[in-house]
Amino acid sequence: QVQLVESGGGLVQAGGSLRLSCAASRRTFSTYNMGWFRQAPGKEREFVAAISWDGVNIYYADAVKGRFTISRDNAKNTVWLQMNSLKPEDTAVYYCAADRTYTGTRVSRYEIWGQGTQVTVSS
Repeated sequence: QVQLVESGGGLVQAGGSLRLSCAASRRTFSTYNMGWFRQAPGKEREFVAAISWDGVNIYYADAVKGRFTISRDNAKNTVWLQMNSLKPEDTAVYYCAADRTYTGTRVSRYEIWGQGTQVTVSS
């Protein structure tokens, strides 16, 4: 089973950008659909973006549409989340997730999770 490690989080001012990476441990990464989720203190984990195994199907939460971009490179076993025009309300721990059969918004449908990376946006 693939293991996921996120990186790229940090502290940024409002309006700035960050690029999160999620590296997978196995070449079977190319068979997994991938998602990014986030969880702010005291809130439930919420969907941010998802991409199918072949990169054809991509979905975004309304809150990030037009600002965030999800992409993947199966040769590098990596999925990215480019975050632009960041807002204080984007502050959260960001998680990547993988599933062999599901590409979508539902937290419970993803099989494998990373440990998360903190993103803090100051006003």
